[in-house]
Amino acid sequence: MANTLCAVTGITNKSLRALMTGLLGVPYTMNQAGYDLARLARNGLITRIPHRNLYALTPDGVRFAIFYTKVHDRVLRPLMASDQPQAPPPLRQALRIIDTEVHRRLDAARLPAAA
Repeated sequence: MANTLCAVTGITNKSLRALMTGLLGVPYTMNQAGYDLARLARNGLITRIPHRNLYALTPDGVRFAIFYTKVHDRVLRPLMASDQPQAPPPLRQALRIIDTEVHRRLDAARLPAAA
């Protein structure tokens, strides 16, 4: 709901900080929000409303948001839940095969484990 509200009313440094702090569970500073807003604007996803400290989504920003929302809802969420008991056994097995293959290739490449 808050994400949709920001898309309609605009995004401010303060609203972005509140949203990201809630999502990340750690403080999100004014500098981080300013940097991220500047990058989003530079990439054409948001535009600054003249004479205000307010940003609005561009048409590309709306398309980007819709695309990634659909990817999350239709691909990532089911995939992340695929190792849960309620997931169909073929899906759990496919995820185990992918995980095994990724580990095998990392071992073959002799990449160090992440810290």
